[in-house]
Amino acid sequence: MLSVDLNCDMGESFGVYTLGCDEEIIKYVSSVNIACGFHAGDPAVMQTTTRLAKEYGKAVGAHPGFPDLSGFGRRNLAMSPEEVRAALLYQIGALNAFCRAAGVTLRHVKPHGALYNLAAEDRKLAEAVALSIKAFDPELILVGLAGSQLIEAGQAVGLPVAREVFADRGYHADGSLVSRRGPQGVIHDPELVTARIVRLVREGKVTASNGADISLAFETICLHGDTPGAAELAAAVSRGLNGAGVKIAAL
Repeated sequence: MLSVDLNCDMGESFGVYTLGCDEEIIKYVSSVNIACGFHAGDPAVMQTTTRLAKEYGKAVGAHPGFPDLSGFGRRNLAMSPEEVRAALLYQIGALNAFCRAAGVTLRHVKPHGALYNLAAEDRKLAEAVALSIKAFDPELILVGLAGSQLIEAGQAVGLPVAREVFADRGYHADGSLVSRRGPQGVIHDPELVTARIVRLVREGKVTASNGADISLAFETICLHGDTPGAAELAAAVSRGLNGAGVKIAAL
């Protein structure tokens, strides 16, 4: 039977502000990436989300980003590689404290937003991310965009890696993501998203923004929890994969 990891970014609420529908989506995924307080989340939210993951038996990963609460970590910050390494160590360590308290194991690290996208193209930044993870725990899985510098940097320093594709994002012909601001950047139709993901798992192909089919090798699929209709989308993708004979299982 084919199997694939289905992951979702969670724990992105802050104080009195609620973002996403974690308690609904977590039923359908196998792994969760928990915000670490720099782009979203706070100590109480981190604790609650870690406990939620334990309750549902989901694999837990850290989701560190740039220190950019007001921009939700989606703005490019001019940080040196050394600053990035320190910021990631800080965030991974913070989430790991909640994991230890809850009795769960931290399994992976997936950078967030602008940090993720920049590290996909900038080798020095990618190396900073990989080295920070290795310094904390060389057995942690680095999750990064399939075919990116982030994956190559992780492999170069000896980290286990998981190549990621996105259920609800558009792709350019070179395998890069279409900007969220573009008309094909984010896909909201559950049927279309499900069909794309089932085809990716079974054929390793997706239709790019220019209409051409491209091949992508991957181990994990991301669903965004902060987009409208995310819970319905997660349910549809889960049903579609199960219906196609694909098991949803953690890395």
